[in-house]
Amino acid sequence: MKAGFVIMPIIISFALSACMGPFIIPMLKRLKIGQTVREDGPGTHLKKSGTPTMGGILILISVTVTSLIYIKDYPKVLPILLLTLGFGLVGFLDDFIKVVLNRSMGLKPWQKMFLQVIVTGVFAWYLECDGGIGALKIPFYQGYYIDFGVWNIPLLFLIVVGTANGTNFTDGLDGLASSVTVLVATFFTVVAVGTEAGCFPITCAVTGALLGFLLFNVHPACVFMGDTGSLALGGFVAGCAYVMQLPLYLPLVGFIYVAEVLSVIIQVVYYKISSGRRLFKMAPLHHHFELCGWKETRIVMAFSIITAVLCILALVV
Repeated sequence: MKAGFVIMPIIISFALSACMGPFIIPMLKRLKIGQTVREDGPGTHLKKSGTPTMGGILILISVTVTSLIYIKDYPKVLPILLLTLGFGLVGFLDDFIKVVLNRSMGLKPWQKMFLQVIVTGVFAWYLECDGGIGALKIPFYQGYYIDFGVWNIPLLFLIVVGTANGTNFTDGLDGLASSVTVLVATFFTVVAVGTEAGCFPITCAVTGALLGFLLFNVHPACVFMGDTGSLALGGFVAGCAYVMQLPLYLPLVGFIYVAEVLSVIIQVVYYKISSGRRLFKMAPLHHHFELCGWKETRIVMAFSIITAVLCILALVV
């Protein structure tokens, strides 16, 4: 496979994302689709109130247009795209209710979970119709696979929904979710090209779209991706993992997502069993480091470096 052919979807998606930004971001401002910052969050975030959100639309349009160019010759792009768009739609509904309809809670937790389960169910049905989920590659054991049999479907639901929400929790600092996920997308691109998995157009598209989005999302961000973007990226990551039989690699390459989710779970559990005490200064984890005195840029850099190192490790194991 020629390098230029692999790079082209990155360039197309990057160009779309970068060129749409100057048009869509002012439109979001005119529509007053601004971020509402939680009052109990870090004080430094209060100045971000009103910054346009739902910028994930940029990512979704770029990825969708680029993927559709290649989807006829690379049908494995389809299930990943469907999962990405499905979770993106759930995030869009949540953002729309919170920002446009001015209902601070957005979708109710049970509504959000119900919709995520429905989207995941469609993805599972597609995989089953396309030959089944099959055995999963085991990290650190080259050439070894494991088939969970009747537990394949429950495990799929757990991993897909968990990954989507982990990515959602990671979206809390300027450029954090974008920077971490562009590295994960690059990892999947290398694997897809190296194994000829047939889904490289969408992994390249997400890489390009995020690079373009980062032009506007790095600190100080002039747009946030919102749940529209973060849930969509979680769907993308989980979809790629399953199409390439790599979900068991997610705790490694997606370590930051896992750490963010676990920090929230641990905080809630510890708070309840310790009569109101907190283990972290604030959850998710990135807020804990903020309250420890770390600057946003330092946290983003540290989390990105950790992800890059773990992605390299995953490539050699």
